[in-house]
Amino acid sequence: MLETEIKVTPELAADHGLTAEEYARVLAILGREPNLTELGIFSVMWSEHCSYKSSKVHLRRLPTRGPQVLQGPGENAGVVEIGDGLCAVFKIESHNHPSYVEPFQGAATGVGGILRDIFTMGARPIAVLDALRFGPIVAHDHASPEAIRRNRRILDGVVSGIAFYGNCFGVPTVGGEVQFEPCYAQNPLVNVLALGIARKEDLFFARARGVGNPVIYVGAKTGRDGIHGASLLASAEFTEESKQKRPNVQVGDPFMEKLLLEACLEAMKTGAVVAIQDMGAAGLTCSTCEMASRGGTGIEIDLARVPQRETSMTPYEIMLSESQERMLLVAERGREQEVLEVFRKWGLDAVEIGRVTENGLLRVLDHGRVAAEIPAHPLAEEGPVYQRPMAPPAARAEKQGRERHAAFAAEGADLTENFTRLLASPAIASKRWIYEQYDHMVRTNTLMGPGAGDAAVVRIKGTKRALALSVDGNGRWCYLAPRVGAMHAVAEAARNVACSGARPWAATNCLNFGNPEKPEVMWQFSETVDGIAEACGALKVPITGGNVSFYNETLGKSIFPTPTLGVLGVLEDASRALGMAFRAEGDVIVLLDGELAGAPSSATGGEFLSSEYAKMIRGVVAGAPPAVDLAAERRLIDTLVALAGEGVLRSAHDISDGGLAVALAESCFASEGFSAEVSLEGQEPAEWALFGERGARAVVSTSPELLARLHTIAAQYQLRAREIGTATRGEFCIQYNSRVVVSAAVESLRDAWASALERALTTR
Repeated sequence: MLETEIKVTPELAADHGLTAEEYARVLAILGREPNLTELGIFSVMWSEHCSYKSSKVHLRRLPTRGPQVLQGPGENAGVVEIGDGLCAVFKIESHNHPSYVEPFQGAATGVGGILRDIFTMGARPIAVLDALRFGPIVAHDHASPEAIRRNRRILDGVVSGIAFYGNCFGVPTVGGEVQFEPCYAQNPLVNVLALGIARKEDLFFARARGVGNPVIYVGAKTGRDGIHGASLLASAEFTEESKQKRPNVQVGDPFMEKLLLEACLEAMKTGAVVAIQDMGAAGLTCSTCEMASRGGTGIEIDLARVPQRETSMTPYEIMLSESQERMLLVAERGREQEVLEVFRKWGLDAVEIGRVTENGLLRVLDHGRVAAEIPAHPLAEEGPVYQRPMAPPAARAEKQGRERHAAFAAEGADLTENFTRLLASPAIASKRWIYEQYDHMVRTNTLMGPGAGDAAVVRIKGTKRALALSVDGNGRWCYLAPRVGAMHAVAEAARNVACSGARPWAATNCLNFGNPEKPEVMWQFSETVDGIAEACGALKVPITGGNVSFYNETLGKSIFPTPTLGVLGVLEDASRALGMAFRAEGDVIVLLDGELAGAPSSATGGEFLSSEYAKMIRGVVAGAPPAVDLAAERRLIDTLVALAGEGVLRSAHDISDGGLAVALAESCFASEGFSAEVSLEGQEPAEWALFGERGARAVVSTSPELLARLHTIAAQYQLRAREIGTATRGEFCIQYNSRVVVSAAVESLRDAWASALERALTTR
């Protein structure tokens, strides 16, 4: 007879987030009523955060296979081959809810968690990127002064937390993106991607095997922090009481994690480690039952042996704690002392707490007495799966006077003032204030860091190769049209990687949404998955893993549907890596356009209303995102990779937020004092030509001597290449149909762009 401290009732099960149907399923699996510890175990494993019960049926539609894929979704991280017997191990995950409750620790432990996912696979982490979303930090977005101050505090805490953990651990934060929208004011998004490198033969997996093999707990001691972080914090909407959930946020120690990294990699090299899993969401519960389930075995542990930093902890608390910097591994029987000795050398706790069994059960003892006994596979793999109702949202009541908003400036109007305001908007302005807090050069692999190019580029020591990484997503576009917005996220991330000279190779995604129990949210989610699937299939970048974050909703108000795509690219020759900066006076500036010559334009006035310019200058969010031409994106990517491979280009920068004018300016700002003199022609209004955000385009520069070769290669891929200007040392000037529409000293434009974010964050 199992001991039970508190009588479990359907009401108590509901308090743990289990529905009546889910609780009935628990009773059927056990053949009896659960005790409190078992109820807690089921509640975390069957939570939205751990079980993916609302998203599984949709995620199956994503393309996850390819000749380069060694491990797709289902493990701690995805793995792809990159040549020379090496593998790239990478994944993106969210830590959104904890980062709202306690921004510093929420973000810091988000970094720690994703790093453990990488080195538990046997890979050494070499880079981190982050994709962040916050509420308005300037008065332009009509937020109250109190809300603006709160958003700034959250941003400061999140950035400080990321910097603290990454810098202390010793991994470079090499890139990322930041966006601001009112919907993120009470639901900030903190998505963190980590990349590691391993040899193919050195990969490890979380599959317990070998009956009788010892189960070893290593790392930090277990405390009461993070209990129910997965089930009650990350799997429910925020309410007025959410601030009371601060104890559900974990506390991180990056110095401990650095020791854990080195000890784990050294232990793996002994050959005595059979399987390994980090204790992330759901802690000891998740690591034990998932390793047993994947290995087709059982695991028995005794909690009396678990290192604890607090007294009188109950089995319920120990099993559900999400204390950080902990791992669970299975060692080969008879060789456990080799493993234990490695961890002692690094000053870490390492204790044999159990063994692998053949009965398929997760059996939890407490001082030899049974505290929980649950079949591992049903617990880990047979949780509820829902096909939730879906329905498109009600038609948006767009702002009145759409025709007025869609009206363009008169022909030949001076757009310099609007352009300067756009450059200073939080979405476009330099993020230097943020990334200068990160160490992006530690380990000396970084070839292209934050602000230098469209993608981060890190070399692979001992080879000629490098890897490029980009994270992208546009929640506003996904709100307006989820499928098209998701396709843009994939296309832009892949385009950014290609602008660095790398071939897009694989992808990971973090899907951030509101309450899945609302039909309109599930419709947005389904549409987004289909958009990602279509784009990844067309661009040949399989999804190797990722994360779904639901319930990003406060007091019934949801965030924009926000898929974040991380695309990994392979650069065969690291010396060919490209940045966005113009490199030499007199270089020719060329506009590459994947849209076929003579093809009917897909542009509409409604499309322009979805742009950053329309939001910032006109104060409107309406219309629809630009149509996506995936064939054009593929032509552009192939051309960029070919041009970079031959060394034809001096710089490359894709056209996205803010359009062509912003891309040109950013290539100047990244340079050593260069400007641009540009002349454009077209039938559309000047604002559209300068600030429209249609994809499949890039601004590149080349020397006059290599211009002919550029045109030859572009023609081979049926890509339009139009000379539009020259890199200069003079004023920044854009002519449209022979009329000057933007003219200013590049220093004044740079000042507006470079200082806007810092001014906003330091203004009281």
